[in-house]
Amino acid sequence: MKKLLSVVAILLSLSAYSGQQAVADNTPVKVESRVGNVAITDNSPADAIATYPTRGKAIARSFAEQPPLIPHKDSYSITTDKNGCLTCHSWDKAKRMKATPVAKSHVVDDKGTLNGMNYFCVQCHVAQADNKQELVENTFTTK
Repeated sequence: MKKLLSVVAILLSLSAYSGQQAVADNTPVKVESRVGNVAITDNSPADAIATYPTRGKAIARSFAEQPPLIPHKDSYSITTDKNGCLTCHSWDKAKRMKATPVAKSHVVDDKGTLNGMNYFCVQCHVAQADNKQELVENTFTTK
């Protein structure tokens, strides 16, 4: 039985290597831009840095039932194990951190446990940065 298993293992390992071929031609591949071999002559200025509101300032909502905007960067990590927003906004920490607690509509119990549909905060809530230039064209109107 050991001989049979050894032979099968050897055959499997040989078959794994049989499809690989050595590279015969070592000439470099020429990669070129769509516009051809043209030198870059102008340097674009850096985009303006977004500014965030000072403490206590909020941007008014544009329409009814709009989720509140986040008055700071939304760069807190949200993973399946930890929601970075809850570092300040959980019910037991919000008052001490002087932050808005998670809304009652987002929790499942009286301890402030987030329900699954509201765990990923930034799918509805966005940072209220004052961007100096539009990222995309916006034709939204409230009427």
